[in-house]
Amino acid sequence: MTETVNPKTGSKTAGLSIARVFSTEGVHPYDELTWERRDVVQTNWKTGETVFEQRGVEFPSTWSVNASTIVTTKYFRGAVGTDVREWSLKQLIDRVVSTYVKAGLDFGYFSSPADAEVFEHELTWLLVNQYFSFNSPVWFNVGTPSPQQVSACFILSVDDSMDSILNWYKEEGFIFKGGSGAGLNLSRIRSSKELLSSGGTASGPVSFMRGADASAGTIKSGGATRRAAKMVVLDVDHPDIEEFVMTKAREEDKIRALRDAGFDMDLGGHDITSVQYQNANNSVRVTDEFMRAVEEGTEFGLRSRKTHEVIETVDARELFRKISQAAWECADPGLQYDDTINDWHTNPETGRITASNPCSEYMSLDNSSCNLASLNLLKFLKDDGTFDGELFAKAVEVIITAMDISICFADFPTEAIGVTTRDYRQLGIGYANLGALLMAMGLGYDSDGGRAMAATITSLMTGVSYRRSAELAAVVGPYAGYARNADAHKRVMRKHQAANDAVRTLAIADAQVHKLATAAWADVQKLGEANGFRNAQASVLAPTGTIGFMMDCDTTGIEPDFSLVKFKKLVGGGSMQIVNQTIPRALVKMGYAEEQVEAIVAYIAEHGHVVDAPGLKLEHYEVFDTAMGTRSLKPMGHVRMMAATQPFLSGAISKTVNLPESATVEEIEDIYLQSWKLGLKATAVYRDNCKVGQPLSDGKSSDNPEKATAEVVATPAVKEVVVHKPFRKRLPKSRTSRTTSFTVGGAEGYMTSGAHDDGELGEVFLKLGKQGSTLAGVMDAFSIAVSIGLQYGVPLETYVSKFTNLAFEPAGLTDDPDVRMSKSIMDYIFRRLALDYLSFEDRSMLGIYSADERQRYLETGSYELPAVGSASEVIADAPVEATIVEDLPTEQPVEAPVEAKAEKEAHTSAELLEKITGTAVDSPLCMTCGTKMRPAGSCYVCEGCGSTSGCS
Repeated sequence: MTETVNPKTGSKTAGLSIARVFSTEGVHPYDELTWERRDVVQTNWKTGETVFEQRGVEFPSTWSVNASTIVTTKYFRGAVGTDVREWSLKQLIDRVVSTYVKAGLDFGYFSSPADAEVFEHELTWLLVNQYFSFNSPVWFNVGTPSPQQVSACFILSVDDSMDSILNWYKEEGFIFKGGSGAGLNLSRIRSSKELLSSGGTASGPVSFMRGADASAGTIKSGGATRRAAKMVVLDVDHPDIEEFVMTKAREEDKIRALRDAGFDMDLGGHDITSVQYQNANNSVRVTDEFMRAVEEGTEFGLRSRKTHEVIETVDARELFRKISQAAWECADPGLQYDDTINDWHTNPETGRITASNPCSEYMSLDNSSCNLASLNLLKFLKDDGTFDGELFAKAVEVIITAMDISICFADFPTEAIGVTTRDYRQLGIGYANLGALLMAMGLGYDSDGGRAMAATITSLMTGVSYRRSAELAAVVGPYAGYARNADAHKRVMRKHQAANDAVRTLAIADAQVHKLATAAWADVQKLGEANGFRNAQASVLAPTGTIGFMMDCDTTGIEPDFSLVKFKKLVGGGSMQIVNQTIPRALVKMGYAEEQVEAIVAYIAEHGHVVDAPGLKLEHYEVFDTAMGTRSLKPMGHVRMMAATQPFLSGAISKTVNLPESATVEEIEDIYLQSWKLGLKATAVYRDNCKVGQPLSDGKSSDNPEKATAEVVATPAVKEVVVHKPFRKRLPKSRTSRTTSFTVGGAEGYMTSGAHDDGELGEVFLKLGKQGSTLAGVMDAFSIAVSIGLQYGVPLETYVSKFTNLAFEPAGLTDDPDVRMSKSIMDYIFRRLALDYLSFEDRSMLGIYSADERQRYLETGSYELPAVGSASEVIADAPVEATIVEDLPTEQPVEAPVEAKAEKEAHTSAELLEKITGTAVDSPLCMTCGTKMRPAGSCYVCEGCGSTSGCS
């Protein structure tokens, strides 16, 4: 070691000696790889428009087409088509790494230039071999003329003054403009139940949320390719808490009403901007006092923001129920557990933690930021099926060093954020591919073994990070705010160590990692006592959306595998369906022979799940449980995994607990309560299909039966028939009819419908396959009743409004491309009749559209077809994707030649899973390329182009 001068303190100190672990001396990391040229051409599959094109880009042959596409489109800098445009991954990595190395030398991190060179090679090797990735702002900004912003996560603050509130709007706007997100707590703002100094009544925080929401929506629409990401938090004891809780649920009711009136309320639709509060995630900050009051059924006090006196009392259980009811209706609000968060706070002398970033993984001081990086866990799986903890620890040391260096040269959106970040140096190291790693090791995600493995890996990661932080403190000094918070920081380190000691390992693999973690935490205590710490925080578990694809990860963040089949792009264009490559690895690990593995993989490729796979043991099913599909994980399985890793994180976890559409409010209450008891810092839930703005899912039915009934009754009849005396309009002896075969949830049936000469429906007859005599009689009676009603002038739209959305078994997937999902046979039949016999205008009022009309909307923004009239006329004039009409007798008119075609092509793994399993993936469409996104943490990410719904 040699002595260098620390520019921060002016003192002479020995720099870091960097050991060569990954790279090879005398060989540059690039020279160990085979490189190839590729053409990156990206199109919007809906319109066929080319949205990006760059030919001849250079990537290692080991990188997938998807990874190279995402890096080229997202991270290469310079105008496309010019000489300054980056064209090689080498240029991108060199741009970033060289900036880090130069700053490390300038600020005295390295013992010698030789150590700096080794650090450069190690960092380059880890990046080019996809062992880890920095968060997106690093790739966007570092080494460019732009401000060197390296952070993706920001927390702002707002006080009870108009100056502060308007400044909040301004600061958020600048952050959104840069493509990042921010969170803040509005609880300092006086409630609408308190007085102003002038004697008037305060507006309250919810009213100011409207302005911020409009600002976010405006900036989003001003050229950004993704929605603004923001988090709004309110304390549970704020007098306006009930209004806050219900804001988005009320807006969702408004969305449904506008949709049923014919407005376009899908995500990204023309009219969705007319509703409020759609650009933020909402969270309630609850205390232990409140949660105990919920358990005990006692009252809870809401407090004045100025005097902190109780000005109103509420029933704690009733308020908790309202929170859960709102989350059931629209997925907001989530919960943040204030006492748990601040019990793990390393800087309480500086201030409390009151808020989080938009995805809830970064929780720290107001006016602060965090730069993130994530490791690819599957890279550390050895051939014998164990996790290489020693190699993992070495990688963490290199990455944490680089992340801390970045704060030395980074720029920040506001001066206050810059000051806090430089004084506390919060870092957010994390990982991706946990789900794939556990599967490859033969461990179920929702199993004791899976949780033990995840806990020990997370403990090792954070322990090594703080150990390196203490070593950095000896070289370049502890963070500026450490002295006043030293006791608290060391207390939290002891809490981490105690949590590590409480882990009970179950196998050799997790025991080996746990041993390393135990040693790391012992070093943390010793080195921290002597040197202090360079960083106030070290670790979080972020969504890792775009960077997860950059590393060719099968799973993002802490998430389980999304599905057992995946969608792979091919060199030269095109794509193919493959079974996740971790599955054969897992089967071999569990002792299956080669021919058994081939048979099981072939079965999964065909069915998308492992149930009844040939030769697969029942006890091994849990290894292949996924987030979606036939063997989907139970909600508490997600919660338990979060609880296993939370004690070993400085921050929290970006993850949403997904629930089926049939979930109850009571289940959400239990998830929120159990999350608190298990020590989570935050929990968010999402009940499938709870939002209207969900393209390519049903989205037209209400989730609440009572609410559905109310909506149906309120639906206005398009045509009111007034007669003074009933008159039956009988059908002619010879009439036009059509016979339709259908399948609903596996139940087969036939429907014959007859029409008058003017095309108006006059009779319906139904027959279900394999029905008994009783059911056959009931169906005949029902058919006669409906037919007579139609002949006596009851409008078809009245029947449609009454019988659609009826929910009973059999229900589910149909074989009709126009009505993909039905809640019951009655729901399907009357939707089909509406499509066959009602005009476009009549169906629009009922929210019923054909597949062609939905496709036209995606392409043109309008459902309306060129020829508007009866469904028959529409079919005659429009291309037909598929048909449900059986061959008709020769004397019956055939309105158009039809051609049976396959289901629409899948463009992502989400769409592929829908195609195989018939299970709708409740995710939005990508605003860039039009493909269906899939969940990543508490956000969504597009596998086609790497765009995210808000998180970097």
